[in-house]
Amino acid sequence: MNTGRALQSLNGAQLNSKAVHQHAPGLKTPVKSGVTKPDTKHKKKKEKLSALCKTPPSVVKTRSGRGYRRGSFLGEGGFARCFQMKDESGKIFAAKTVAKASIKNEKTKTKLLSEIKIHKSMSHPNIVQFVDCFEDEVNVYILLEICPNQSLMDLLKNRKLLTEPEVRYFMVQIIGAVKYLHRRRVVHRDLKLGNIFFDPEMNLKIGDFGLATIISSPDKKRYTICGTPNYIAPEVLGGKNVGHSFEVDVWAVGIMMHALLFEI
Repeated sequence: MNTGRALQSLNGAQLNSKAVHQHAPGLKTPVKSGVTKPDTKHKKKKEKLSALCKTPPSVVKTRSGRGYRRGSFLGEGGFARCFQMKDESGKIFAAKTVAKASIKNEKTKTKLLSEIKIHKSMSHPNIVQFVDCFEDEVNVYILLEICPNQSLMDLLKNRKLLTEPEVRYFMVQIIGAVKYLHRRRVVHRDLKLGNIFFDPEMNLKIGDFGLATIISSPDKKRYTICGTPNYIAPEVLGGKNVGHSFEVDVWAVGIMMHALLFEI
């Protein structure tokens, strides 16, 4: 799949096309955010960009003519909505759906292309598998392996805390995937319980590469303040004065392990 070709119509006037605003139920996981200013009585609350996503048609066609039948709504994040998609053979996938109307500038487009490029390059048993990327007039679709048994966040909400043997088992899978990412010079930057999903066999899979970045050499740093508040490493909050690298993922793994073992 040629990523550039799949997104070629994002250039020019279509970047400014508008979709119908829709409201959808909240996702089970926290919304990714950087540092945001609190609303004041004079400011209208900012609507999530995911609200721009139109519900896909009943059948979504790719440029090659392959059709995917839309299924149920799976959830919503800050920038995208997720739907089940079934191909012509009956196989079910998850489609991360991003509204073209939310891609307002070159920086946003570059960020989406980076997410697709990084995720497409991943191949590990504990990382959600990238399947395809395509578009229609109003949305871009990132087709992914479906993980139907919810996330570690959902498990923790139901159980309150887990046993040490269970957490050891989960940590082996998570750390194995993180080591794979770091060997490939990728920092995920949004590791959290809500982004760790269970596949049909209850194996864990890391998903959501929307904040992932590539560190070209060990001495390089990134300076964007990003992530989900409870999981952000201190050096991320230092911004341009400090910089961050692979260590922020290790911090997040520690936060997840603590959350699973100790009831708060």
